Amino acid sequence: MNPGSLSMNDWRSNASAFAELLAAAAASLASSPVRAHSCVRLPARGRLLITGDLHGNTIHFEAAITAARLGRSRDHHVVLQEVIHGDSRTDGLDMSHRLLARIAELVLAHPGQVHPILANHELAQCRGHPIVKSGVNCVEAFDEGIEHAFGDDAQIAADAVRRFITAMPLAVVCENGVTVTHSLPNASAMRRFDTRVLERALCDEDFDPPYGAAYLLTWGRSHDPVQLISLARDWGVSVFIVGHAPAPDGVGFRAPNMVVLNSGHAEGRVIDLDLAARTPSAAALAVGAVALAAFLRDDHTASGQALA
Repeated sequence: MNPGSLSMNDWRSNASAFAELLAAAAASLASSPVRAHSCVRLPARGRLLITGDLHGNTIHFEAAITAARLGRSRDHHVVLQEVIHGDSRTDGLDMSHRLLARIAELVLAHPGQVHPILANHELAQCRGHPIVKSGVNCVEAFDEGIEHAFGDDAQIAADAVRRFITAMPLAVVCENGVTVTHSLPNASAMRRFDTRVLERALCDEDFDPPYGAAYLLTWGRSHDPVQLISLARDWGVSVFIVGHAPAPDGVGFRAPNMVVLNSGHAEGRVIDLDLAARTPSAAALAVGAVALAAFLRDDHTASGQALA
């Protein structure tokens, strides 16, 4: 499909157009030249702009796309994660399905450069698992937004969202030793975790609790140095960059080799990684994380806004 063949108004109000857009983007993710089973593998050239959790912050999303400079080189890449279920509302509704559509457009416009990775909120939405944020059932709020947008055809759009989410890779693995995932399994769950999941295609059971590999990889919060060292050795990783955990300053460091990013709040940050350079330490990458405020347009604030 030509990404320019659907107008913005089409996919905002027409469930079939929305579904066609997401289906084309899902196919592009699956057939990407840098896709390898359940992950993306990037060569040692170009740059990678890495975001943390975005949670519907469309202003920071657009700032990250500006920072990624995708049009400058086909070797420029961006990782996007946890884009839905934000606090922003349009007429009281969660309309963050529109941000998924915007990402789908970018996937089609820049094939092999835009990498939305699976996160726990997307996984919960895909599988219908309740998840509460700020006292709101996020899955129900997202469903209500789709129903408001598409009415009787809401199921067509919801099915398309599920297909797009399940096409997302679990990780972006860089030749220089950096691996980006939404999280890692809890240390106590490692005995149940299939550490070879990045080397195979995902199956349906991977998405469900309590021991699905994708579920464990996106939901973990408790990590210890022994686990991080062991998994880094098994995967050939120098540094893990994750989201998921709170990072009030936009970035955090967990010894010995983990960086936590958050891109969705006022202090949101990103990492601009030189894929051809020798990998800095996790501590150095954390120190070098860039505030997204540096890329905001003058008429935007860092607080975020719903996609109008």
